[in-house]
Amino acid sequence: MTTTAAPMPAPFVGDHLALDFVNSTATPDGVRVEWLADGAALLQWLLAAKLIAPADAERLRAARGGAAALDAVAQRARELRDGFRHFAERHAGRPLDTEAAAELGALNRLLAQDSSHVEVAADPEGGGLRLRRVEPFSTPDQLLQPIARAMAALLCDERFEWVRACEGHACTLMFLDRTKTHSRRWCSMASCGNRAKAAAHRARRNLTSS
Repeated sequence: MTTTAAPMPAPFVGDHLALDFVNSTATPDGVRVEWLADGAALLQWLLAAKLIAPADAERLRAARGGAAALDAVAQRARELRDGFRHFAERHAGRPLDTEAAAELGALNRLLAQDSSHVEVAADPEGGGLRLRRVEPFSTPDQLLQPIARAMAALLCDERFEWVRACEGHACTLMFLDRTKTHSRRWCSMASCGNRAKAAAHRARRNLTSS
């Protein structure tokens, strides 16, 4: 299948950061679209996901290794994403059991490299104190760490039986079904949902006219 590099915005319809990352490649209209094609695209996605600040992106663009180092991390990001997608597709719709941990060696190795820390900081909005995570982002490799933590949070803090794949024709987007009845079927009603409604309407019209 042909893969096309795509500009932002990428789809953020997963209702969980880990699934938004999985959705950074998709197949709308049968053509695979890639939002992490290179290091520059990875930075843009991380900015859109609010995982890094503009100052972080500027510092890493100017860091030793430059574009080549960022491109190498983008390659690792795609490999991490594709591996996690395969895991999610295998296990979506049912609870995770203890045996699933055996499939997560690569993720755990990445988590072991985490260089961030938390600190107690003032909370201007709440008027008290809060825990704040401090990310050094001194090297491009560290860009994968908040993504790894998001994956771990999905696996351990959410109900994996509520992870779904969009039912849209040829759509590959995934999401966490947070609806009250857990009956969500589409990545977005504005896209796949409306197309399905239109197709059903055409089918009914053809049936009554035949």
